[in-house]
Amino acid sequence: MTPAHRSEHDQAEIRLLGLILTQSMSVGLAVGIFDTGIWLQHTDPLVNGMTYAMGAFAIQGLAYYVFKMFFQQGMDEKARIAQMERERRSRSSTMSQTFEQRRQDMELRMQETQLDQELRWLEHNPGKVPPWLQQRSMGHSVSTTDFNPSIPTHESSEEQALDLGLSFDDEEKPERGTDGKFKKKED
Repeated sequence: MTPAHRSEHDQAEIRLLGLILTQSMSVGLAVGIFDTGIWLQHTDPLVNGMTYAMGAFAIQGLAYYVFKMFFQQGMDEKARIAQMERERRSRSSTMSQTFEQRRQDMELRMQETQLDQELRWLEHNPGKVPPWLQQRSMGHSVSTTDFNPSIPTHESSEEQALDLGLSFDDEEKPERGTDGKFKKKED
């Protein structure tokens, strides 16, 4: 069973249970009114049964009328709005697919035109390298001299390491002052 079919089946069951509940309440109300003695009470059970049936029918008719007046119109409006929304989504989807198809067709026509132009150029210029291939190959050939032309060519004359203020060769740890900075060594 598909989910949509299952949902419709569940909705039908809910409506049926609502009908049974409404009828039960209407019959119960009619029995209560009949039992209070508001309606005619006769000694003949057949007349009392008919009175009871007419009362139940009148209450059910009234309940149906109230339902139609207040609830049916709102439900119909919701169903109409839902149908309009489904139709709008369907039209939107169709328009989107049509647009996408047209866009793809346009791209194919543009590529076809470009290839046609390239083929005509090749026919008129046999043996020559096409300009679009020269541009592509030039874009990928970058030499190292163009990349960094100012590479130093002289030799370094400095032979010893730089002193950056802290040596790990010392066995003693440098001391810190009260401000947290390292104290300078006294020679």
